[in-house]
Amino acid sequence: MEKALWYLLVGTRGGENRVRIIRALSERPQNANQLSERLDLEYNTIRYHLEKLVEHDIIETGGDEYGKLYFLTDRFERHEEEFERIIDQMRD
Repeated sequence: MEKALWYLLVGTRGGENRVRIIRALSERPQNANQLSERLDLEYNTIRYHLEKLVEHDIIETGGDEYGKLYFLTDRFERHEEEFERIIDQMRD
């Protein structure tokens, strides 16, 4: 998980937006449209980042395609301290 987080947050463009998405989902599950409005990002940008986060088992989906909600995975939640440590290092 740590390698995936480093890659997604530091090793590729868009890491800051992925951090914002993860933080928003840590408060409550949301769909792509809700995230787009809340984070003031284009819907397609949100969808791109959500796909990357699902692909790396950071988030998972629930519900039907139209109203599909995104949740943090149990695996990510077990490694949340690593996420916070990486975020702290990003700021340095």
